[in-house]
Amino acid sequence: MSNASESIAGYRLTDHTRITELGTWFDAITPSGRRAGALRFDGGVVGLPGVRERVVATVVADRPLTQNGLSGLVQVADVVAAGEEVWLLTAGPVSPSLGDLMAARAVDPPGAAAVLVETAQTLQALHASGLAHGALHPGTVVIGDDGSAVLIERGLADAIRGLRAEPERDVAAWASLARALGADCPAPSAQLLDRAAATATLHGLAAARDVLLGQREVLPGGQITRDRLAQEVRNRTTLEIGVNPIPDRDEGEIVTLLHVPALEQQHFGPGVAASIGTTAERIWREGRADAVGAPGKRRGRAARARRRRTILAAAVFAVIVAGALLAWFRLSGPSTPLAVTSVDVTAPKKAQGCDADVLISGKIITNGASGEIVYEWAQSDRKEKIRQTQRTTSDKSSYTVPLKWTVSGKSTAKLTATLTVVSPQRLQDKASFTYKC
Repeated sequence: MSNASESIAGYRLTDHTRITELGTWFDAITPSGRRAGALRFDGGVVGLPGVRERVVATVVADRPLTQNGLSGLVQVADVVAAGEEVWLLTAGPVSPSLGDLMAARAVDPPGAAAVLVETAQTLQALHASGLAHGALHPGTVVIGDDGSAVLIERGLADAIRGLRAEPERDVAAWASLARALGADCPAPSAQLLDRAAATATLHGLAAARDVLLGQREVLPGGQITRDRLAQEVRNRTTLEIGVNPIPDRDEGEIVTLLHVPALEQQHFGPGVAASIGTTAERIWREGRADAVGAPGKRRGRAARARRRRTILAAAVFAVIVAGALLAWFRLSGPSTPLAVTSVDVTAPKKAQGCDADVLISGKIITNGASGEIVYEWAQSDRKEKIRQTQRTTSDKSSYTVPLKWTVSGKSTAKLTATLTVVSPQRLQDKASFTYKC
């Protein structure tokens, strides 16, 4: 399926695609003519043991949030199986991504600040609900028609790997996103985004958001606005939108993996039209022949036979979904080797005065496996290194390793602290501060 003449569960696929680690995203048109998205999971990934069940559990966990008005997370309309293929269908557009606009240098400083404020709010809502995104980067942030920032692929990368998404990784990824956006901004705006990144690392997303809102006067025009982002999206949206009836052809047997007949009514949340329901969902009640309005005894018999097969398949997947939610919280077993994914060191920006005790903050992010980390602190004013160990557990992926550095005497110097992870693999980061006495 690679051109606009193809469809899946009533969604017409366009020629606009992009490949990610999960599979292939298609820009799509819903049966009612709305822009949407369809993700065809990589067959070699989704076919691995347990992956399909974990993907379904992840989407199920998101639905209460999107149905109750969390607009910063793309709404998933359905997850369907078509033969050996598994597709995720969204109720809203999945392009352009923030990465697309950044590559075209189409993100202005007020727009960059708007993206950061909105993604911080969405991540805070996820974290408050016991969830996390797990793969935040410019490619998983979509800019909507009104310039708003919407997250896609929530939890899916970790579901495929069998990991649990951790809020600490989201915070580190948000800080990296802020620095990347700031790299394309003029000095005053870049400094604001860098301060927000540093604040997120030290004090969390709420404090970082407050920095952006409280110091917006340094931005061009003195305000945070999506106006240019919205204009860029309008300029890029060239899809022909219109009525998109379900094709009068057999798409094969399509089974929804999210809904079970008589156990859950179709509902997509406040303010979302029921017309975004997919062909697969309508199969539960009336069969595909009725959905396309095709009369006739012969087609009616085929519809009833297909409906019986679909209901049987749905019953099987109902059992899978029931067990998947319980299994989801037992994914990070000791069999997963420990790996350190990133190291981050921050030092005070303000110059330190005489006889100061300087607190250097180190953060080590892991893949959530249990084990032992060996790390070293090095200080630029002395030769000896401080070697320590950190035990890790399977229910945590972020560890803070502070360094207290006492400086005395009369001098002016730039001092650098270096944090080196020695094992399980070697990673390093450093930060500097100024001492004046």
